[in-house]
Amino acid sequence: MTLTLLRNKAFTTLLSAVLLIDLGQACQDSTTTASTSKDWWQTAQFYQIYPRSFKDSDGDGIGDLNGITSKLEYLKDLGVTAAWLSPIFTSPMVDFGYDISDFFDIQPEYGTLDDFRNLIKKANELGLKIILDFVPNHSSDENDWFKKSVKKEKGYADYYIWHDGKVNATTGKREPPTNWLQYFRGSAWQWNEERQQYYLHQFAVQQPDLNYRSPDVVAQMKRVLRYWLNEGVAGFRCDALPPLFEVLPDGEGQYPDEALSGATQDADDRDYLTTKYIENQPETVDMVYQWRTVLDDHQRIHGGSSSVLLIETYSPAWFTMQFYGNRSVNGAHLPFNFNFITVMEKSGLSAKNVQEAIDLWLLNMPAGRTPNWVLGNHDKRRAASRYGLNHIDAMNMLVMILPGASVTYQGEELGMTDGEISWEDTVDPWACNSNPNIFEQYTRDPERTPFQWTSGTNAGFTQGPTTWLPLAADYKTINVETESAAYHSHLTIYKSLTALRRSSKTLQNGNTRYKVLIEDVFVVKRSLSGAASIIYVSNFGSSTVTVNLTEFDKTLPASLGLLIRSLDSKKTDGVKYAIGQLELESGEALVFSTE
Repeated sequence: MTLTLLRNKAFTTLLSAVLLIDLGQACQDSTTTASTSKDWWQTAQFYQIYPRSFKDSDGDGIGDLNGITSKLEYLKDLGVTAAWLSPIFTSPMVDFGYDISDFFDIQPEYGTLDDFRNLIKKANELGLKIILDFVPNHSSDENDWFKKSVKKEKGYADYYIWHDGKVNATTGKREPPTNWLQYFRGSAWQWNEERQQYYLHQFAVQQPDLNYRSPDVVAQMKRVLRYWLNEGVAGFRCDALPPLFEVLPDGEGQYPDEALSGATQDADDRDYLTTKYIENQPETVDMVYQWRTVLDDHQRIHGGSSSVLLIETYSPAWFTMQFYGNRSVNGAHLPFNFNFITVMEKSGLSAKNVQEAIDLWLLNMPAGRTPNWVLGNHDKRRAASRYGLNHIDAMNMLVMILPGASVTYQGEELGMTDGEISWEDTVDPWACNSNPNIFEQYTRDPERTPFQWTSGTNAGFTQGPTTWLPLAADYKTINVETESAAYHSHLTIYKSLTALRRSSKTLQNGNTRYKVLIEDVFVVKRSLSGAASIIYVSNFGSSTVTVNLTEFDKTLPASLGLLIRSLDSKKTDGVKYAIGQLELESGEALVFSTE
């Protein structure tokens, strides 16, 4: 299937209504064939840890590496395959680790290299894989590379994007080279008095963009990858790929201005302008291919299991799908699929929009590649807050039942919701660059509140007196301790899902069919010859409905055995239910088996 499918909406709708995908062929990485078993990452449960908020071991109110190590058994029990750590590298913490001053060392408040090595050792003993955040677009302005570039030292002069700027013909004053805007509001150019030039920063002023048109930068960042691979990591999640390259300047060294987008009247907001020249350049795709080669070469030389490359991109499908690779070269194993975030942000949660989100990926994914499904991350409001707490089980079920890999942001397994963070407590630079009247449009602090381990003091996150961000108000009822003790909770449902995913050959290798059955009800069937079929059904509407599942698939038996149910469902696990008149309450989600 090709990208042109998206341009023919009628054909896409008709095809997706009964979409059938043979995962034995369609979802294998091109390095495998239908007859070989899947590699570990192709059916993995990835779990994102935001280290600052996961577990504090020393009482300073900030999560750290030893805290993570102490909770690895929790991840193992949860059914996690690999844990991805948001940045842990040396940083002034302007953007909480995404401004890196030393790519080869650990931020002291998180621990030491020895602490990291101990974490890797413990994870290996438990059969868990550790993935690190790779932040290639920029460094901190406190990085030695930037300091040397400011001074134009040999080998570093062109490490960053420098420009003389323009002289205003009317005022005679020097101005930035273009009207480009940063993600965190305001101009993407900053004047450096010492060098007497502007530098580009698509994020905070303290995060200068690296220049990937410099072979020295390309080689340096590959050294970063190899260094951490040698330390035993199982791969990388690559941060903020769209702005990695900018368009080339013209013959006179000038960059073009972006046009007005019409999306907002706020002239400081990045959405005020288009991003035609500062995002999604073709060179970015090739760079990902080069990084994949680094990972594959490391495995070829050192042996062991595959190292995985995960890509963050909110780009359109036509660009995102290129990251997978092409017929001659492999790219990212998994470009992150954010459709369950972006489609719902635009239109809300509904059965129709769930299908749209799935179609948008599966109808555009190149043959031989593996899909993945993401509900949330540290940059988006928590899934339970966006979808509603009554739908978090349905969405966790969905990403586990669909083919490929799933990605969980810490706390989604509990149904954690956003914290309430006042302007006075706000620390996110995106929000801090705004004002008390609009900061809630930009803040990412609510989804970064400390993980809720217990109902006790500070939610069991720290033994110290304070936490770096205030706790979410519901920590006394939504936490690991309370939910683990309950017979039926979001956490026990999540564990049942991961256990089913690991044990079911149907979920690992089966065909996939899905459909909006009636306006509010979405159904998925996974099937495999010689094995039980798995059926998912969810009511995303606001009222109780009765459905006939034979309208979805006439080959289904008259009754199905209930395997897993959402928290508020009144049905009974292990009981067979007739599918001709199946009643579903609002928010109810069920997983059945044909056995």
